[in-house]
Amino acid sequence: MKKILLALALVFSTAFLFAQQTYPVNGSYDIRQGLYAFTNANIVVNANQTISNGVLLIKDKIIQSVGTGTAIPKGYVVIDLKGKYIYPSLIDAFTSYGIPETQRATAAGGFGGFGGRQSIFTSTKKGAYSWNESIRPETEVRSIFTIDAKKADDLRKAGFGSVNAVNRDGIARGTSSAVTLIDGKENDAMLNDQTAANYSFNRGTSSNDYPSSLMGSIALLRQTYLDASWYKNQKEEYNISLEQFNKQQTLPQIFEADGWQNILRVDKIAKEFGKTFIIKSTGDEYQRIDAVKATGATLIIPINFPKAFDVEDPTEARNLSLAQLKGWELAPTNPGVLEKAGVKFALTTYGLDAPNAFWASVQQAITAGLTEKQALMAVTEIPAAMLGISDKVGSIEKGKLANFLITSDNIFKTGNIIYENWVQGKRFVVSKMDVTDLRGTYNLNIDGIGSTVLRVTGTAATPMAAIERLGADSVKTNATFTRNGDWVTITFNLKKNPVGDVRLSGFLTSASPVAFSGDVIVNSVAAGHWSGTFKEAAKEMPKRDEPVKTPAKIGPLVFPFIAFGTDKLPAQESVLLKNATVWTNEKEGILQNADVLLEGGKIKAVGKNLSGGSAKVIDATGKHITAGIIDEHSHIAGTGGINEGAQSVSAEVRIGDILTSEDVNIYRQLAGGVTTSQILHGSANPIGGQSQLIKLRWGKLPEELKFAGADGFIKFALGENVKQSSSQNNQRFPATRMGVEQTFVDAFSRAKDYEKALSVKGNNVRRDLELDALVEILNNKRFITCHSYVQSEINMLIHVADSLGFKINTFTHILEGYKVADKMKAHGIAASTFSDWWAYKMEVQEAIPYNGKIMHNVGITTAFNSDDAEMARHLNQEAGKSVLYGGVPEEDALKLVTLNPAKMLHIDNKVGSLKAGKDADVVIWSANPLSIYARAEKTFVDGVAYWDMDRDAQVQVAQKAEKARIIQKLLESKSAGARTQRPMGERAPRLYHCEFEEDYWAEVNQTEGEHNHE
Repeated sequence: MKKILLALALVFSTAFLFAQQTYPVNGSYDIRQGLYAFTNANIVVNANQTISNGVLLIKDKIIQSVGTGTAIPKGYVVIDLKGKYIYPSLIDAFTSYGIPETQRATAAGGFGGFGGRQSIFTSTKKGAYSWNESIRPETEVRSIFTIDAKKADDLRKAGFGSVNAVNRDGIARGTSSAVTLIDGKENDAMLNDQTAANYSFNRGTSSNDYPSSLMGSIALLRQTYLDASWYKNQKEEYNISLEQFNKQQTLPQIFEADGWQNILRVDKIAKEFGKTFIIKSTGDEYQRIDAVKATGATLIIPINFPKAFDVEDPTEARNLSLAQLKGWELAPTNPGVLEKAGVKFALTTYGLDAPNAFWASVQQAITAGLTEKQALMAVTEIPAAMLGISDKVGSIEKGKLANFLITSDNIFKTGNIIYENWVQGKRFVVSKMDVTDLRGTYNLNIDGIGSTVLRVTGTAATPMAAIERLGADSVKTNATFTRNGDWVTITFNLKKNPVGDVRLSGFLTSASPVAFSGDVIVNSVAAGHWSGTFKEAAKEMPKRDEPVKTPAKIGPLVFPFIAFGTDKLPAQESVLLKNATVWTNEKEGILQNADVLLEGGKIKAVGKNLSGGSAKVIDATGKHITAGIIDEHSHIAGTGGINEGAQSVSAEVRIGDILTSEDVNIYRQLAGGVTTSQILHGSANPIGGQSQLIKLRWGKLPEELKFAGADGFIKFALGENVKQSSSQNNQRFPATRMGVEQTFVDAFSRAKDYEKALSVKGNNVRRDLELDALVEILNNKRFITCHSYVQSEINMLIHVADSLGFKINTFTHILEGYKVADKMKAHGIAASTFSDWWAYKMEVQEAIPYNGKIMHNVGITTAFNSDDAEMARHLNQEAGKSVLYGGVPEEDALKLVTLNPAKMLHIDNKVGSLKAGKDADVVIWSANPLSIYARAEKTFVDGVAYWDMDRDAQVQVAQKAEKARIIQKLLESKSAGARTQRPMGERAPRLYHCEFEEDYWAEVNQTEGEHNHE
């Protein structure tokens, strides 16, 4: 190899100029052809073809031939690569390489202490662009791309020759470009100036308030597709953003989505608008591989697997959740799981601390099940096809660009060295030192630590290392030593002085003697510099047979992938519940010593001395059986915010778009007997978003939670929240109760005009998702649940509804309902209230605990709701309070949380009582369900026991053991030298409710704070 390097040094002692045809030269032109013949190499043409003792000829930027026995034309410089390998240079399909960093616009002021800037409702961008700055398809990477020499060098050293440069800013982000990692002019680097149109759910640096939530982002993107379709056939306005959006629909479509649930959300949009997306994900697809596979999407996946947690301190180890522990263990299996499932994917360096960590992560993935063939395809042929550059790069073939690597061995073999990376026929040296064996003893000098000795033993390909600090504070510890070309990384932990992980990252600076230098990083923070010099050769160790490595034990997946998830979901069974006190909620009343038969997900029969055939028999003697509790007002099982409050009307957003199955509150509420919940939008605006009725099917996918066939509902709101009483600098209309009324009048007046326009044949009416929902209300196809407190406002909305021809289904909260009960009854309006909440803010000063009793006595369909994740766990007790406050009969009290909410949600034909033919949503209680001592022992949803108190005890024991197993594995991993991180607990999920506008502003700030670039 030394001869090869010497020959190349002579060849390149004269600079080679890649001439640009259109650029003038200030001086004499020096245009010479680069003619090179690489002989005797193992040439990996692609993942399916390798040529032994092959010959590769290149001329200028282009491969002239590849094969065996090739005659070398006159004038070619011959480079003998005997024993070496040639691979296609790698391709990264998702980077921000060459994209200038963007800064979020800010302004003075704030949202009454909750925000940090003034409200901005429409775009301040000059020009005929979209009203919303997060819709920016006019952005073209080809116009803003600049070569970044430092990043290009880092990527080349990791083996990459070309990348897709993506502007990661906004929801509709514009077009990306594929470029080579050449130095020089941007003109030479461009492979494909428009590889794809790009999207995300992140509004990016947009200064607009809207969207402030995930459901708002989804609604905005859906509306943009509709607007673009309308725009093609109208002559009313010119819009650069919509013009470009339409033009880009013929390109490949890349969508950046965080997490497997967002992959499913992207798939819904794809199906709605007939699109095919390439989805850049976050690497957790293994958690729901069947659902991900069913989308049919091609993926771009990161391999930034979590570092091991340092769990030596048991107190800190307790911070870790089951999901964090299992995520660390299972994340490296993701590429292999995708391969086994037949999902096409490319690998990306996105998310890695630096490109030089790429190969260590690839080797982790291979150890965990990814094949080398698939790994190579995922960084060559597959991304090349995605980006429309297969005719130029991705394999070593005649006519393609001379983008290739020269390596010491199989590129996936531990200890392999990338010697050179040729990009467009230009040589870039990765490992200029022909040093293949770094074993030995080295003297190190490390800032902040002092003099230490590094001993590298093992084999040249798989070295082992140990660090010894000298002096009074001496200590020895194992270390990890990895090499990637001329890069070396040494990681260790001295336990003290300093406390935490130390990482030495550096380069070989000399071959004789071998020397290193680089940066010191302590606990991920830069801490100075280090240098090392060879002292003596490693002592020969007696040879011994290496123990056969057995695959590390991997724990099972659990569904959902959080605490209390199980590897096997409970199955639907035929069950006969015997000898219980049965609260039917029907004319039969409460039956003593009665039976309930569940079969096929339905209630088969209710009565005495039932026969269940082969059904499983549960002796419920001394127990009470009721229908499942129904929570009319809940905010669990949602993600990304339940308030889209940037505008006074947000009827276009849908809670159904942002359901999450990974919410432990589903399980906790099952333990309280809840089987059905209406998940409502918050109360930040007069007309909020569309709600979603769900069944608490623990472990099922988000779409599987939805209550099939249920009517659609929508959230309205009155009072302090919608006029933002707490805000000191509110600019959003309305700011008064008068303005709230006008908001309703204006919205429904527009909806009527819209519906009329739609009815005119031939009209090119712009489809409006917001008005679509209001038209559904006018046509009794969507029903209103209205957040309300004060008598005057309740009267106002009833009057507005009467005058504009729509109906109010339910007033929720309705703590002054006792004042307007007669009027509500006359209008057929239901009431969903609290049992005894009052005096927690000004507009509830006149609430009374007899409110529910009074409305019930008047004949209003009355229910008690939670509006709170914790309260929903004991809604049976809330119902019991009605017996205390006013002496409501026990049967009627239970109906406040079962049959009555079922009626107001229009599902009483399916749930709410125990009647043959209804859904088998049933709870077994240990005592009278209205008692504070009653516990839900089993909760069935569709005949499936999603909650079982006995099984829960077993699950908790098993998961405690599982956590202990993984913690022991982490300890062993650290002892083996793995890099670690401090055990920081997961950020607690936001517990949403509609009573505080801080929830809305918190979402605004969180969304803005989470935007980032590489």
